Amino acid sequence: MEGTGESATEFMNIIETASDSLDSSVIFHIVTDILGFVLYMHQQIPSVLQDISLEFDEMQNEYKDLDMVVSQAEMKPSLRRKHFSRRREVKQGIKRLEKLMTTIADFRIALQLLITEVPHIDRLILVLGPSPLRPLHLYELCFSRGRIVSAEFSRTKVADALSRKAIRTLISRGAGSNGNSYAGPSKLFLLVQAPSSLNMPLHFLPKRDFRYNKKIVPYKLRFKSRSEHVELNARADGPHTASSMLTEPISDNNIWFQCRHIVKGLTSKALSTEE
Repeated sequence: MEGTGESATEFMNIIETASDSLDSSVIFHIVTDILGFVLYMHQQIPSVLQDISLEFDEMQNEYKDLDMVVSQAEMKPSLRRKHFSRRREVKQGIKRLEKLMTTIADFRIALQLLITEVPHIDRLILVLGPSPLRPLHLYELCFSRGRIVSAEFSRTKVADALSRKAIRTLISRGAGSNGNSYAGPSKLFLLVQAPSSLNMPLHFLPKRDFRYNKKIVPYKLRFKSRSEHVELNARADGPHTASSMLTEPISDNNIWFQCRHIVKGLTSKALSTEE
């Protein structure tokens, strides 16, 4: 199956939500949550992303505290050696996670900027593998038309509910099961369909002729409103305010863009330290 040209009816799993709730902020949190799910379920990180983020913040705070402690003039040599030893351990832990956390932070910023520029993202793909053209696993996400809102990206109950429903659906289909996992470190790529006029060279590069390997069967999710057809009919009947107007149909001028921030899985040695 090629990476472009499928119709909406081909999406096997539909995640429904209430009318007018599938806004840009919700889309952002769904994508980032599924990113974390893919990394964890395919053994690219040792624990869930939220726990790793918390661990990283705690290590950074501890390192600052230890820096202040060892700078004290009056301290027993044995105690000083103990603090120096602990500081080296913490520094190694920070170094182990720093590249991963920096890349994920850059990924999140790029996605926020993209959504701000293109408030409605219709389709994107998360690719796990050596390259987008040689995927090991594919996760394709489609979003129906929704509200255009100011992109504050605050987390809501709607985002939480949809993320949980999407992850449960993926697990039920066998995503990340032992038979489909990959033992070694790999890379996670993001590709998004957007207007060809998009100009974000620091974060996204155009990939006009992108096609993924047709031998790989993607995990497909379509997020849509239960009353989407009602909204479309209502739009045809009269004018709408800017805050509630639905986005226009997908332009034929849309092309694929690849995010420059590629998330690399932790090495086996780094993973083994968590066991």
